[in-house]
Amino acid sequence: MVKITFRFMIKKLLLLLLTANFSLGVSAQFSKYIVKFKDKNGTPFSINNPSAFLSAKAIARRAKQHIAVDETDLPVVPRYIDSVQSIGDVRVLDQSKWLNQICVETTDSAALQKINTFSFVLKTQPVKRIANSVNEREHFFARDKFNEQVNTINSVMTPPVAANYYAYGNAYDQVHIHNGEYLHNKGFHGEGMLIAIIDAGFYHYKSLPAFDSVNIRNQVIDTHDFVDNESSVNEDNEHGMMCFSIIAANLPGQLIGTSPNADFLLYRSEDVSSESPVEEQYWIAAAERADSAGADIISTSLGYDTFDNPVFDYVYADMNGRTSMIAKAATMAARKGIIVLAAAGNEGDNNWHFITTPADADSILAVGAVNASGTPAGFSSYGPSSDGRVKPDVASVGSGTAISSTTGAVVSGNGTSFATPNLAGLVTCLWQAFPEFSNMEIIKAVEKSSSIFDNPDNRIGYGIPDFKKAYDDLLQQRIVKNAPAILGSNFIKVYPNPFKNNFTLLIKPQRTATATFTLFDALGRLYFSKRIEVKENVIQLIDFNAIKPLENGMYILKFTDGKSKESFKLIVQ
Repeated sequence: MVKITFRFMIKKLLLLLLTANFSLGVSAQFSKYIVKFKDKNGTPFSINNPSAFLSAKAIARRAKQHIAVDETDLPVVPRYIDSVQSIGDVRVLDQSKWLNQICVETTDSAALQKINTFSFVLKTQPVKRIANSVNEREHFFARDKFNEQVNTINSVMTPPVAANYYAYGNAYDQVHIHNGEYLHNKGFHGEGMLIAIIDAGFYHYKSLPAFDSVNIRNQVIDTHDFVDNESSVNEDNEHGMMCFSIIAANLPGQLIGTSPNADFLLYRSEDVSSESPVEEQYWIAAAERADSAGADIISTSLGYDTFDNPVFDYVYADMNGRTSMIAKAATMAARKGIIVLAAAGNEGDNNWHFITTPADADSILAVGAVNASGTPAGFSSYGPSSDGRVKPDVASVGSGTAISSTTGAVVSGNGTSFATPNLAGLVTCLWQAFPEFSNMEIIKAVEKSSSIFDNPDNRIGYGIPDFKKAYDDLLQQRIVKNAPAILGSNFIKVYPNPFKNNFTLLIKPQRTATATFTLFDALGRLYFSKRIEVKENVIQLIDFNAIKPLENGMYILKFTDGKSKESFKLIVQ
């Protein structure tokens, strides 16, 4: 606590010095700034005509989840941008409608002073130093930016398991720990879903064998580099490519991704040559582009706590989901109906120790790392958020994760960066199976299915999700939602029929009572009797599991609530 308090005081002192000396030339140390506006007055756009600024997919996602188009969807007022751009040597890099701000590049302090006099400007703040600034933190380049390791493994072709749709090869353990094959075997592989991956680059994804299927099928829908303001991301850092392979690879017997048939948006927001808050703005611009493209999922394996220039550093108190620009934007993406998954961070065994941002954001899934046996990785960042929320939310395999290397070989990697896409692909398949549910309903089902949901901790949050449990939970919710149509004129329905060793009863009781259910075989021999409290017009799902294997044939299920009686013929096969 003493360390955190001291760091907090230093940060505030540096900010005060920066503010006090702004007019004396300190601003010349910086090259990129956020210009934040007060309002969207005079906008030529209207929330009543969203097609003028939102894609059809983005509008459809909002409509499906009953999310109203509001002022945060309106673009930044064009005349505000024009006014800023017309002042001196100022170049507009990108903008954020969600946070109502733009990012500009300039070293002209007079232009900045002029911008700050505009009545519609709330404030300007630096987000990027000039290269070789005296404020540069030298230690940055002495460490691995992602603090992760990639190791060679004995990648071997493995025969498919007869019961599984995919021959997962080296990826089997990282899929199986979540019962992910249950979704794949049911036919959910990401078809029709759109995943945005926001990272540091996707080195040679166009030619590496892991992505042959993705490229042949044209599953990459859009790419953009927000750092260099260009469309290509194929020549940049390999980190995003490795994360991409965990979701999209299709190398039978070697490496199968968790959602290989989804479509993808590949966006670069991370500049690996430095660390500054401008990268948060790049991420925000990427997330807004993903929203406009109609993305269902955002998977991001980036996190921020310290920067090259210590004036920008965060303290643990800032990890509250409301302080950093990137956390605010991640929460906003969730409010627009997107499921956001963010790496918790790899700070667990160093001085920072805690989650990084945007993992602190509300309404997202922050992902910690475990190995294939479920043991938390020592490097995985600790929670909770500084305001006491459960963080990380869940965990996946991030220690010994099978990934594609830059040579095309299948290797293993360590980091919450790799746990995040592994889980993101399975969440995508789950949502594909239940498209009528909202992003928050899917997240809730994932959390509820997790291994320590009833007793979350600060290492793996609610635990390791089980997608068979999540699937079954959502299936039951679907049945309850559709109960009137399923029941029709009846008040009780049994399914499936025929069944094997268990069945479910959907009931909308006609009265409050103690109901009795008895099961007889075809010869009239009693198999079981079960008493259940039911309430008038309260829909219930009641599961019946065989206490011993049932022989094939016909059975009779009898129901009585003391007044009404019903009998059902059931078939076991």
